[in-house]
Amino acid sequence: MADPHEKLLIIWHSRTGASEAMAKAALEGAGEVGRILAADAVEPRDIVNAGAYLFVCPENLASMSGLMKEMFDRCYYPVLGQIEGRAYATAIAAGSDGEGAQRQIDRIAKGWRLKRVAEPLIINFDAQTPEQILAPKIIASNDEETCRELGAALAEGLSIGMF
Repeated sequence: MADPHEKLLIIWHSRTGASEAMAKAALEGAGEVGRILAADAVEPRDIVNAGAYLFVCPENLASMSGLMKEMFDRCYYPVLGQIEGRAYATAIAAGSDGEGAQRQIDRIAKGWRLKRVAEPLIINFDAQTPEQILAPKIIASNDEETCRELGAALAEGLSIGMF
């Protein structure tokens, strides 16, 4: 695929491995249409040059992770006015409900005038103690498959011009 606007950009940040595993599973599903970048490596041109986005991060203290927020802080204004109408989806690794991180990303996406094309994916690890929260996470095979399916669906929608 020569045109970068036909690529699904999967942007991720992870502390305990869950979000990274979710992003990599989505990339497997997206195949050659997918491109993956850690949040701290994303530059505004990466966002402008993609056709759709999957934002994958943990919820930390009822918010998106700091490095994901920092990526939005760095890239928000440089791409403003250049990506309206593009598709996006989210995948959140949560210790409880994931709704805080979800709301934050949705508000930023609304400012960019992106179009949500998939229901929010929140994988709840039910981690409530400091030990559980900080422990490395392994996603269940059914959740990994859900992430693959999300990547595949976004890639297919992009490839056929659905969004």
